Amino acid sequence: MVDDVGRRLREVRRQHKLSQRELARRAGVTNGMISLIETDKASPTVASLKKVLDGVPMSMVEFFTFELPAEPCHFYPREAQPDVGGPGIEYRLVGAQHPDKRICLLHETYQPGADTGAEMLCHEGQEGGVVIRGEIELTIGDEVRRLGPGEGFYFDTSLPSRFRNPGDEACELVTATTPPNY
Repeated sequence: MVDDVGRRLREVRRQHKLSQRELARRAGVTNGMISLIETDKASPTVASLKKVLDGVPMSMVEFFTFELPAEPCHFYPREAQPDVGGPGIEYRLVGAQHPDKRICLLHETYQPGADTGAEMLCHEGQEGGVVIRGEIELTIGDEVRRLGPGEGFYFDTSLPSRFRNPGDEACELVTATTPPNY
């Protein structure tokens, strides 16, 4: 049979708001059988899968052709972090495809002299971060501060802000922003 039978059955059951026990009762099988199929510890025969699907009810064609939602991803290697920055600034977006994203998590690198522009940034929400290496000059409202490795910041983004690398080496930091703006 197909590799994703367990995942498909679990998704069908959840879409129909059925517990394993309720689906088993409706299909006339044990809830242990449903559990084994969903965890891929048992591969059902065509006949037993049809019997289980009759408890929904759903045809075999519907079962094998409906679109499964994307699997949640919890880990993001560098190549899965798109760069959403601009000239001289690399913003690696962690969790770009994560469903129901509530924060924007960026791994940022500012080349020497790079900045976010003459126009101050401003939006509703909050932002925080920590400098990993190098030095960043951060302007928040009328306050200007240079931060180095291990130093952090946290502010309401309704205050105008600007980031600039005044140093001779790249500056690397990790930031989180709410609501997500990428």
